[in-house]
Amino acid sequence: MNTHDTQLQNVSRRHFLEGMFSAGAFVLAARLVPMDLFAQTAGGFKSRADGAAMHPSVYLGIEPDGTVFIVTHRSEMGTGIRTSLPLVAADELDADWKRVKVEQGIGDVKYGDQNTDGSRSIRDFYDPFRHAGASARAMLISAAAAQWNVPASECSTELHEVVHAASNRRIGYGALVPAASKLPVPKMGDVKFKAKSAWRYVGKEQPIYDLSDIVTGKAEFGMDLKQPGMVYASIEHPPVYGGTVQSVDDKAALAVPGVSQTVAIDPFKPPHLFQPLGGVAVIANSTWAAQQGRKKLAITWGSSPHATYDSAQYKQELINAVHQPGKAVRNLGDVDKEFAKGGKTLEATYYAPLLAHASMEPPVAIAEFRDGKVTCWTSVQNPQAAQETIAAAVGIKKEDVTCHTALLGGGFGRKSKPDFAAEAAVLSKKLGKPVKVVWTREDDVKFDFYHSTAAVYLKAAVDGKGKPTAWLTRSAFPPIASTFEDGAKYGLDLEHAMGLSDLPYDVPNIRAENGPASAHVRIGWFRAVCNNYHLFASGSFVDELAHAAGRDTLEYMLDLIGPGKVVNLSAQMPAPYFNYGAPLEKYPVDTRRLRKVLEVAGEQSNWGKRKSGGGWGLGIAAHRSFNSYVASVVEVQVDNSGKVTIPRIDQVVDAGLVINPERARSQFEGAAVMGAGVAMFGEITAAAGRIQQGNFNDFRVARMTDAPRQVNVHIVDTDNLPTGVGEPGTPPVIPALANAIFAATGKRVRELPIIKAKLI
Repeated sequence: MNTHDTQLQNVSRRHFLEGMFSAGAFVLAARLVPMDLFAQTAGGFKSRADGAAMHPSVYLGIEPDGTVFIVTHRSEMGTGIRTSLPLVAADELDADWKRVKVEQGIGDVKYGDQNTDGSRSIRDFYDPFRHAGASARAMLISAAAAQWNVPASECSTELHEVVHAASNRRIGYGALVPAASKLPVPKMGDVKFKAKSAWRYVGKEQPIYDLSDIVTGKAEFGMDLKQPGMVYASIEHPPVYGGTVQSVDDKAALAVPGVSQTVAIDPFKPPHLFQPLGGVAVIANSTWAAQQGRKKLAITWGSSPHATYDSAQYKQELINAVHQPGKAVRNLGDVDKEFAKGGKTLEATYYAPLLAHASMEPPVAIAEFRDGKVTCWTSVQNPQAAQETIAAAVGIKKEDVTCHTALLGGGFGRKSKPDFAAEAAVLSKKLGKPVKVVWTREDDVKFDFYHSTAAVYLKAAVDGKGKPTAWLTRSAFPPIASTFEDGAKYGLDLEHAMGLSDLPYDVPNIRAENGPASAHVRIGWFRAVCNNYHLFASGSFVDELAHAAGRDTLEYMLDLIGPGKVVNLSAQMPAPYFNYGAPLEKYPVDTRRLRKVLEVAGEQSNWGKRKSGGGWGLGIAAHRSFNSYVASVVEVQVDNSGKVTIPRIDQVVDAGLVINPERARSQFEGAAVMGAGVAMFGEITAAAGRIQQGNFNDFRVARMTDAPRQVNVHIVDTDNLPTGVGEPGTPPVIPALANAIFAATGKRVRELPIIKAKLI
């Protein structure tokens, strides 16, 4: 696909939703890469890069003093993207990193897709940022060659300088800016990139740009933001999804010192999208006062069709659903015919509960409505979605919303849904002054866009060596589609393609099915999305098959993969394979790479050199997600009380070209902790439609004593195109942990969280 093509072509609702996730844009027909990428003459001063004397790209500008401004249009939430993308541009420019100033781009379609989700930032913007640096370097060389009256081909660059070796002349970038700024920007195919051997930054260890400010407390996160004259709001939301306010008694709330008034927020209109949930806001001169006043509200809530939602009952509904035929989302060969032969079959059902994102910093936003326009300051993963959502909430054009993005104290997908920013805008319009909305941890847990619960049924027919001749997977889960299409019961193609329809094994007969499931809470994407529960099932089931065959699991998995090949999944599906929004010709499904990470995982973990049992065990799993290939080996120790400790996890990743290995390792270390934590403890439950958890005392995440004692990350060196590192490290940890527990205890875990299982 040409990067200047519109990412979205078909405007049917389903294709709109598919396109929204593949392009990451909330705006219809948003471009992945901006049309005005070449911005030497682009108007509109909105950043220092825009206003620089030399401005060859929307992402880059250079001043006559030699300062290089690089815009990072993606959101920084700990992944290091605010550093990694600018490093790509700086490397091609041959810039001195000490003279580079990184600035955060506001929400603006001129930057292209700004949704920092799906591990796509490097994959999608490596080339544009590389071109930004290379085109600036070419223009500076041309300016120097003209000044020296020599061919440009005789000139080269060193750190922040153009050099003519033949005459031993050199000139700094800043001195060339006035002349270079008058030159045309080279077209995409006309620039020459640096050889890999000449790279200064790419592939090298590099501290994150904001490290000093973050560790010294100078960095501004969403919670740190302030605006003159602002008031503070804390919002009491309907306790049941879809509920409404019948009556409010706010006398006691208004008596709290600092509280000035209460304001009603209208309930959402289906589909809920990213709209405010509705409720009653308490306005005060501090967050503390607003929260104390809120506790004094006496609200009578109206009924909701979701008031009967009970997670225990719903769990059984999901399990029942996967034991009935579903909608086929992949079909290879003839599974039914193979099962009908009457040979040996194995089957199992797995279950995973709802999860909350629970990022370190709960949702927070400031908005000011003035003269028919809104300015918002917040920590969101997608400022363009914030523009769109705010505009709809207050009845203005998207172009009249300016969204400034601060550093995020974590995101995991929650902060790409800007309902909290829309709340601030709605309140500001009502009050005529800036409003800061701060969610509590309890708000964050009780009113999340939850990671879906799921039941998954698997059945396999096996031959005399225990190798599958037919494999059926059937999954049911309230889908993300329900956020955008009221009453949706089946997953989007992208949800199927995350561990359900993309089984990588060389089995002659495969069918994947999706069963119906209604949503009774808001469902949203979460780190690694559907891969987590789908791989928990398939990654555990393959271990079950291996043990049933009396074979080593690693050897068995390698046998199932075979020598490896490029797999044409689209030919086996009713719709083209989603492939995480990436073109298959550039990012094919290549099981040779999956085989490789498994082999390396076996080597690095000393697989097979110690015998499992007696409370000690190793488990392994592997998966392709977000176009990357990951294998995880988990070591566990289970004591006589059933307590599980994790001495070590090995993560092996093939993510193509890795820009900053230090950040990649940190992502896979974090994924190991998060994967183990959600598998061991993560669970959101509901009764009478109300979420029963509210903070870390009852929604447990991994603590220091629960976390793996050692995480080793092994990056496979490859020249393949860069892919994702933020999300793909989580899914294989979950089944690898469950498999390790089986190896240690002989107890098979088929339901999460593991802490509820009887292991002794």
